[in-house]
Amino acid sequence: KISKNYNDKKTIDIGYKTRNENVFDALCLGIKDYFHKTGNTEAVVGLSGGIDSAVVATLACYALGRKNVHGISMPSRFSSDHSKEDAKQLAKNLGIDFNSISIQDAVDTMEDILLPQFTGLERDTTEENIQARIRGNILMALSNKFGWLVLSTGNKTELALGYCTLYGDMSGGLSVISDLNKTNVYSLANWINEFKSEVIPHNTITKPPSAELAPDQIDPFDYDIISPIVDAIIEKGKTIKDLINNG
Repeated sequence: KISKNYNDKKTIDIGYKTRNENVFDALCLGIKDYFHKTGNTEAVVGLSGGIDSAVVATLACYALGRKNVHGISMPSRFSSDHSKEDAKQLAKNLGIDFNSISIQDAVDTMEDILLPQFTGLERDTTEENIQARIRGNILMALSNKFGWLVLSTGNKTELALGYCTLYGDMSGGLSVISDLNKTNVYSLANWINEFKSEVIPHNTITKPPSAELAPDQIDPFDYDIISPIVDAIIEKGKTIKDLINNG
């Protein structure tokens, strides 16, 4: 923070913002402005217990007010107890409307329908994506019925790598953090807890990231390594050869 004197009269304080503060303010403004321009007033966010949805829900609360944000947990048999609890605790900390809707019956029904076609084939990402798409359908149904705008929660690293599901977690009316890489998301979450309010559960920040679409699943990347690589390619136009030459 600096003070500058203009014409020896009133001293004006000019405060410098940190990067995270600028990002926070910009994203909140973006949400608020988009809702104003589209005529929407309420948002719905799928709460997985993970870092991305936690940050998106928090930003939405600051931008729209907690009464206008709805959190939906959609667990399956692969959802861990701690993730379900983290989602519930986040909603409680934020003071938002919260509901839990199990997707397991819908997943079982869809797999039964497809069983004759899939007989003899091993489980793979097909079955994982079914879960993500059912969650997307639930959020869109709530959007249609109540007029809530779905906020999607994908970050730039995962979107760039295709580690997401078309018509699943990519569904939504506004992609709030799609220009933040994964390490940016963690940094912003820690900043929110330190400088705004400690609303994001500690376990959400410290646990290994996982889509929880299969048993004992964790994300297949070291985000501290891959996020800067993605940024170098997307933001700076670097080629694979450039990255190799630069070590």
